[in-house]
Parts: sequence; structure tokens; C-alpha cells
Amino acid sequence: MQGQLDVELNEVGRQQAIAVAERLSKEANISAIYSSDLKRALETAETIAAKCGGLEVIREEGLRERHLGDLQGRHYHELAKTATKAYEALRSSRSDEEIPGGGESRDQLYKRCTSALKTIAEKHRGQRVVVVSHGGAIRSLHNRAAEKGQHAGKISNTSVSVLQLSEGDTWSIKSWNDVSHLNESDFLKSAFGGDASSG
Repeated sequence: MQGQLDVELNEVGRQQAIAVAERLSKEANISAIYSSDLKRALETAETIAAKCGGLEVIREEGLRERHLGDLQGRHYHELAKTATKAYEALRSSRSDEEIPGGGESRDQLYKRCTSALKTIAEKHRGQRVVVVSHGGAIRSLHNRAAEKGQHAGKISNTSVSVLQLSEGDTWSIKSWNDVSHLNESDFLKSAFGGDASSG
């Protein structure tokens, strides 16, 4: 469980970043690139920026992954035994339950991420912006834009999702978790992402 631990991409992650950068470089003009300030997202964003005209990557702490408290740095299959209270909080149906050890609730994650995304969208209304974040954070953004009853499902690493902000602050999902660029590069099998219930 990584949460907000600041780890770098591994080699597979770097290859996935190159694949998504190649894809985005072939699409419509990008006005800005925002990224979580955690190394793994920032490296992905910088790879995209290099392929898309050398735009500056704007760091945004609000796009960080969910802080998982006492669960960070532990293996998922060991959590029930080694961090019982934190594991129970992670699995809780209550969206306001914080994870012991400084971890965030799902409500806190949602508020932080949606606030950051709304600020970005308002600043770039009518423009195409790339936002690089993390599985749990992306899932919380899905919850803002999805129609009632739609679930985000698994968020694949370097997947592309398109959200649109319309008049009246109405969010809509135009595409979700698109990994066609990974199918072409044989990295789809390792495109897992997010934790089991961060969003």
C-alpha cells in the first residue's frame, strides 16, 4: 500500500508513462499539465510534457493519493493481521472514517481532490488539460462526475479518463479508464492501480 509514500516509478511504470505520452501527443492540443507532487505521478507527467511540446508541469498537492495512515508501506494481504484497526477503517462502509495513523477518510479525499480539479477546470474553462493523479484520487473524481449508481471499478495505471465541466458546474464523464495505448505496448497485464477501497 503506497498511499502518500513518495516512491519513484519502476521500469514498467516508466514504459507505461512513455506509452500514454505517445498517445496524448497524437491528440488535440493540450493547454496545461497538472500533476500530483508525488514522484510517481510527477515523472509520468514530465514524460507526457516532454512528448507534448515541453509544457511546464504544474504541481498540485490536492491531486495526491489518499493518505493511508498506518497502512502505508505494508503489503495488502498482511493488513488484517498487522494493522487491524487501520484495515477495518479502510474497509469501513462509513465514508467519514479516518484511517488511524494520520490517514484520510474517503470524504476528506473526495473534498481535497474535487476542490483541486474544480480550481483547475475553472482556470482552464474550454481548454484541454491533462491531470496526472493516482487510483484512489481518480476514483473520488469519478464519484463527482458519475451518474448515480455508476461505479469507477479498477483504475489502471496510466489509463486515460476524460471529464468535462459544463455550464452550471455540471461534470460529465466522456471516457473512462481507457488503456488502448497499453494494449498496443503489452503493458496492460501490469496496469493495476489504486488500493482496494480508496475511493
